[in-house]
Amino acid sequence: MAQALPRIAIVDDDPSVLKALARLLRARAFEASTYTSAREFLGALHEGLPECLIVDLQMPDMTGLELQRHLTSSGLRIPTIVITAHNEAGARERCESAGAAAFLSKPLQDTSLLAAIGAATGRAIQN
Repeated sequence: MAQALPRIAIVDDDPSVLKALARLLRARAFEASTYTSAREFLGALHEGLPECLIVDLQMPDMTGLELQRHLTSSGLRIPTIVITAHNEAGARERCESAGAAAFLSKPLQDTSLLAAIGAATGRAIQN
């Protein structure tokens, strides 16, 4: 029986970011599940928890930080990597104090993202 690929969930309201990150992860033998909003991701949790979550900080309705806090308050521990194009003062500290495994600025560097995923999941990832 074939072993299932590790699943990474990506939540971003920018379809081009979702497509690019999913392509990168699939090329590195991950299953990439994409969601255009935090609510869409939350609605899919019945399918099982991902091994890691990549979430955009700035999204309408529910931000990445709000999603991270919601998951934590619900008792769900998913290693979370927060990404953002808006490097506002204090954002990194707020996300890390809420439990983010990493905080990365867009445009993302493939090597930085893969290293963050490796650190968050404890997996060795080939660049």
